[in-house]
Amino acid sequence: MNAYLVVDNPRRWTLDIPGVATIAARDYLTDRTYSTLRGAKVFNLCRSYRYQSAGYYVSLLAEARGHRPAPSIGTLQDLRSRRVVRTLSEDLDERIQRLLKPLRSAKFTLSIYFGQNVARRYLPLAQDLFALFPAPLLRAEFERSGRRWELRAVNLIGGNEVPEAHHAFVAEAAKAHFASNRSRRPRRSRARFDIAILVDPDEASPPSDERALRRFVRAADAVGLDAQLVTRNDLGRLAEFDALFIRETTAVNHHTFRFASRAEAEGLVVMDDPQSIIRCTNKVYLAELLERHDLATPRTLIVHRGNASEVAEVCGFPCVLKAPDSAFSAGVIKVADEAELEAALARFFEASDLVVAQEFMPTDFDWRVGVLDGRPLYVCRYHMAKRHWQIIRRDDGGHTAEGPVDTLAVAEAPADIVRTAVRAANLVGDGLYGVDLKRVGRRCVVIEINDNPSIDAGYEDRVMKDALYREIMGSFLRRIIARKRLEFDVP
Repeated sequence: MNAYLVVDNPRRWTLDIPGVATIAARDYLTDRTYSTLRGAKVFNLCRSYRYQSAGYYVSLLAEARGHRPAPSIGTLQDLRSRRVVRTLSEDLDERIQRLLKPLRSAKFTLSIYFGQNVARRYLPLAQDLFALFPAPLLRAEFERSGRRWELRAVNLIGGNEVPEAHHAFVAEAAKAHFASNRSRRPRRSRARFDIAILVDPDEASPPSDERALRRFVRAADAVGLDAQLVTRNDLGRLAEFDALFIRETTAVNHHTFRFASRAEAEGLVVMDDPQSIIRCTNKVYLAELLERHDLATPRTLIVHRGNASEVAEVCGFPCVLKAPDSAFSAGVIKVADEAELEAALARFFEASDLVVAQEFMPTDFDWRVGVLDGRPLYVCRYHMAKRHWQIIRRDDGGHTAEGPVDTLAVAEAPADIVRTAVRAANLVGDGLYGVDLKRVGRRCVVIEINDNPSIDAGYEDRVMKDALYREIMGSFLRRIIARKRLEFDVP
């Protein structure tokens, strides 16, 4: 393992980890031996991380050298902002309330050493915070407000701040951390770079099924990438990778967006990138974008409480209402008349100030064009579920039924469908998108642009087969190489 503990004075540092070298911050900053290393993991344990201190420069120069520092400059910046700390930790609120409820004090301090805590009870919370703020030594400050606990701050602590009584525990936590990294990341000798594929094993309708994920991993190996499936608990490990591929359903107020944002800040190649997630997961934004660029869509009205009476005139009945952040046909309903419209809008307005209303355009199937790097990749026809107006039918028990899927070679698909899809996708970015369209008579209209499009084995890959996965992994490889050239100014 090419890993280093960087401290102010190694002679005062008693922590000895087999295979991990302990070096002085001054040496790391000034000795050419370290500036020429490639792929080093640097654990920065300096006593201060303030701006322009030695600790700050260790992380800053580590990034400039292409090393992987913990904490990174991005983590240092996150920890300086109370708003960022509070936003990133929102997903932990339920666990915070449950674990701290028995405490009688008004304040509580949690020390986190390489993701561990001396009290087993608080281990899950320590691991969660370490994942959000990957740094070797942390101290989280909680304060009771009424009946609820709030995370007030998360601070970095230097090695000199660890109480002597905790030294042995820190040593064991560090050893366990490095041993875990070694055991779970066997690197293939021919792999040039590492890519993380973010998945949720418990997601009911993920963008890619298990067979497709295995094919992505196999395709990554074929092009020279070492792919590893990761989950939401691995946020703190992103610096170990060169790229992130998100294969769970994305949303802005969600850990997938935090993964994308952190990966981008760490300099990884990311699909879906944060901007694409913001743009594609909000149908209000897409409606405005498509209208501004004169792409044909169903008749559309952005509905608020002041113009609800205009829906019938603009869209007619029946019409379709969409929650701005709806996905996979969820949050999309059809209303038949004014009474249904009024009741549905009342429900929608509880969650959002704006709702998208569109004319109902019944068709036997929707077109889906996969676009990558500004080029068409695959074309599918998603047929409506049996006796239903959408491609997915959901019952009150949460069960789903889907219509059949036809896959065509890009050259066999209608040229205007493909051309319109590519034009729409290019308005969002140059990543991987799935553009949904309908044809009604001679009209070709864009329904929506999806980040994180479905790629399931036996469906979207039916024409290209394994070549589809290799094309996507090849795009990652090209992007990584281009980014490395920029980082190291390689001609």
